[in-house]
Amino acid sequence: MALTDKHDAGSPPPAPGWGTGGRRSPRNLHPLAWWTWALALATAASRTTNPLLLLLVLAVLGYVVTARRTEAPWARGFTYYLWVALTVVAIRVVFRCIFATGITPHDHLLFSLPHIPTPAWYAGIQIGGPVSLEATLSAAFDGLRLACLICCIGAANTLANPKRALRVLPGALYELGVAVTVSLSVAPQLVQSVQRVARARRLRAGQRKGVRALRGIVVPVLEDALERSLHLAAAMDSRGYGRSGTASRRSRRLTGALMLLGMCGLCAGVYGLLDGTAPAALGLPAFLAGAVLCVAGLLLGGRRVRRTTYRPDRWRAAEWGVAGCGVAAAVLLFATVGYDATELNPSLYPLTWPTLPLVPVLALLLAGAAGIVAPPPGRTPEPVAPPAQRPDARTGGSSHSNRTDRTTSEVST
Repeated sequence: MALTDKHDAGSPPPAPGWGTGGRRSPRNLHPLAWWTWALALATAASRTTNPLLLLLVLAVLGYVVTARRTEAPWARGFTYYLWVALTVVAIRVVFRCIFATGITPHDHLLFSLPHIPTPAWYAGIQIGGPVSLEATLSAAFDGLRLACLICCIGAANTLANPKRALRVLPGALYELGVAVTVSLSVAPQLVQSVQRVARARRLRAGQRKGVRALRGIVVPVLEDALERSLHLAAAMDSRGYGRSGTASRRSRRLTGALMLLGMCGLCAGVYGLLDGTAPAALGLPAFLAGAVLCVAGLLLGGRRVRRTTYRPDRWRAAEWGVAGCGVAAAVLLFATVGYDATELNPSLYPLTWPTLPLVPVLALLLAGAAGIVAPPPGRTPEPVAPPAQRPDARTGGSSHSNRTDRTTSEVST
């Protein structure tokens, strides 16, 4: 009796991203979608110093990373970004306590440090002196905002595969492919190196801990991370990422000028948008002009490089949903509609508990919905055991079937 296939040849294939029973099949999301979501959430976090909203941003990041990270080594590195964020907050508070400035008679004094006299040309800043509660809280809130920005970048590095992110690199940047490869892979490789060195120290029963163990950890970690990044850069260079293409000198100069002017316009526009006292022409108009120049430079430089991609990453509905959640949160915090703008940056005079505006909370919860919109991450398929011997109808004997079930889950590279 001949073997029959379980699936009917005439049955339609399942929809992309959905498996049997109406459940979504695991697949890795487009890396650009995660980067768009993380950068938009970082933009939203930069608009506020409200500690309650900033803690909500950290909670959203933790939920999405826990729910949608893969099994790759760099996907377990979000904890290291949290430690870096806590270090930034501590350094910000310590510096504000040492360089005490802006103490008013209405401040609540906590303690006083020994005062160090400074020269006349160093006026305006004093080293040591009284430390107030208001100044300490202000430094902690500013440091918490910077910590949220660091954690947003860490979430993007944790969720997006850095090697797959190079596939969507614009053609104009292929000449900088080696440098881009090193810069994108240093942080994930650093996380992997820390994990390997820590595992090796545990196996060798290292006795040194704390500051004394830094010498035996930092040097191997940095050396291993840089070496792995350079190996990856050499592999990308051998595959044509560093080639110059067929551009003329005039085209190169025009592309460089457009990119340089575009980046200057973007920097000026971001400064104008973040600073409320800047002229109106320095904000959105400069940002849009810089974006147009950058896009023109990328299109002009990408015309000279032609490259095919094996199994390109598709931009589907889940990618639109994840990117839209982050962009919607950023837009709601920039629009300041439905709430008072002062609630985003509460004043410390008088010292009161900060309020929690409803619209920004809903916007950040909308950003957290990316953990639900995104499909489950793809996992490495497990090896399938060989099928049992079956009698062959044609020969009457037993033969091994060479057919194995193929999994549809995507392997993270």
